[in-house]
Amino acid sequence: MIPAGAPMVFIIDDDAGVREAIQGLLKSVGLLSESFGTPQEFLRREWPDRPSCLVLDVRLPGINGLEFQRELADSGLQIPIIFITGHGDIPMTVKAMKSGAVEFLTKPFRDQDLLDAIHQALDRDRAARQKQSDTAALRKSYESLTPREREVLGLVVSGFLNKQIASDLGTTEITVKIHRGHVMRKMKAGSLAELVKMAAKLDLPSSKK
Repeated sequence: MIPAGAPMVFIIDDDAGVREAIQGLLKSVGLLSESFGTPQEFLRREWPDRPSCLVLDVRLPGINGLEFQRELADSGLQIPIIFITGHGDIPMTVKAMKSGAVEFLTKPFRDQDLLDAIHQALDRDRAARQKQSDTAALRKSYESLTPREREVLGLVVSGFLNKQIASDLGTTEITVKIHRGHVMRKMKAGSLAELVKMAAKLDLPSSKK
């Protein structure tokens, strides 16, 4: 039974010996892993809801690792990648890193270098997952607002005073204060500054006169 939330390291390399060696290393430090001989085998695997990263060989049958990195990005599968290769060069390394790779290691590499890269990749994935979770919770709070409360929110975070908002919406300051209070409560915002940050995370359009 795999513990819920335990991180998972995936390995794609057509050399069975390399796969076994990396899995043995990961097991020795308590990390779970799965290995695949081809990208196609990896894609058939159900995507796990846990922090994960991918150790990817550059040279693979049918497709190279850089092409597969681009395919994953195009399909929306965001997973931190550590490239390993026996035939690396500077242009290849630069291209991989510019496309978001965590590390590019040339075989033979030190075990500790690989472990350091894997821990960095897992930390990156944890942070990305937390950000997605926080944004989803914010989105849910925003969707609980009424249309008028959303209007008030947009004007508030754009810096308008209650009097200006009341004039803009054709209502009274008292009504605006009530709506504003509802917005703060539903969004769980402790201050105007916090509300502005929330609106920025949700990428809400600014209201301008």
